[in-house]
Amino acid sequence: MSSFNSTSTYGENSFIKSQPEMLNSFYNTSDLFPYWVADMDFQIAEPITQELERLVNRGVYSYEFKEKHIFSAISDWYDRRHNVTLSKQSFVQVPGVLSGIALLLRLMTNKGDGVLIHTPAYHQFANLIEKAERQVVRSALVSNGKSYQIDFEALELQLLQRNVKVMIFCNPHNPTGRVWTRVELAKLVEISQRHNVLIISDEVHADIVYDGNEFTSLTSFDYHNVIALIGSPAKTFGMHSISNGYIYTNDKTMLSQIKSDVSAMYLDHGNALTTFATIAAFEKGDEWLDDMLIYLKETVNWVTQYLEAELPQIKLYKPEGTYQIWFDFTGLNLSEIQLNNLIFKEAKMGLTPGNWFGAEDYNFMRMNIATSRDNIIKSFELLNEAIKSGITQCIPEGETCQNRQQTSSCC
Repeated sequence: MSSFNSTSTYGENSFIKSQPEMLNSFYNTSDLFPYWVADMDFQIAEPITQELERLVNRGVYSYEFKEKHIFSAISDWYDRRHNVTLSKQSFVQVPGVLSGIALLLRLMTNKGDGVLIHTPAYHQFANLIEKAERQVVRSALVSNGKSYQIDFEALELQLLQRNVKVMIFCNPHNPTGRVWTRVELAKLVEISQRHNVLIISDEVHADIVYDGNEFTSLTSFDYHNVIALIGSPAKTFGMHSISNGYIYTNDKTMLSQIKSDVSAMYLDHGNALTTFATIAAFEKGDEWLDDMLIYLKETVNWVTQYLEAELPQIKLYKPEGTYQIWFDFTGLNLSEIQLNNLIFKEAKMGLTPGNWFGAEDYNFMRMNIATSRDNIIKSFELLNEAIKSGITQCIPEGETCQNRQQTSSCC
């Protein structure tokens, strides 16, 4: 089994999540552990490293494109891991998932059109919509106390009233960790089909699903109006800064249109390092991923059991997928300033504030657990000590982590 419990070190690197200027701008301190960016501290799978080393040691970087090989590797992966049949001819390579969504918004909608997202939602969705001069339509997910559900009645009303042409749908869902069931997805598709709404399905967390849950791609439904951002190795294999994105649709007319636009901007060519690393990941990364899923699930279980035993006033929404945990600190009964001081200053936990995702209550925060469990254990012990010692002193007004607009696209 691969080792995932190595201690993270940031001193010699310039990772976004640990840059002092970034931390100070969000938390007014750099003395905390960065749980806010959704990337990994884990060493990537050895076959990926070996392939990158092969290219670097070769020392020659001539033009070298192997898109068809990538599409074949992704297609085989989805057949093997998810029992989903994807046509190798129905992919379009783009520089990244967010650039793919930005392109699709401009291609499939007009200025002023409504684009619906389910809140709490990954904050860059709203950012992309606003920058494209489209209208952000927020459809609030509903909590049943243990997980989040889609409010289908409210959703359909918004589609009717807000001129919604496109829905950006996240499956598995970031930040709540829901893995949507086939029944839920079938209802979503039925409503979208009835109102002729295009679904852009962000499925980049598809491989991070825990036992007892099953990922279902929207491409598996008989609805032509679906475009999936599928097959990016970024989240699955920790290739965040060296990965492309891959658009997929079963609709031949949309596929032709997307291919034409992407090609016209010469965005469909990846670099050799990304290309061969992606192929290695999808062809040889099964064992590493299986080991990581075991490790992550054990971390989720540890956090769950620790809170139940030591801090029952803190609620977590146990994730069905992703390596994010969504917390509700309402039970601590603290003001926003007191809570931020407790989490950021005393427990030294760089969690992502829920208002970045559109959460209306400041008590919600997200934590990235793709790091050494030793780090996580230390953080929760600090939090426990701070709570039990009654440390909730106020910090000056303004010292809160709310500046969503300054965040980078990798968060």
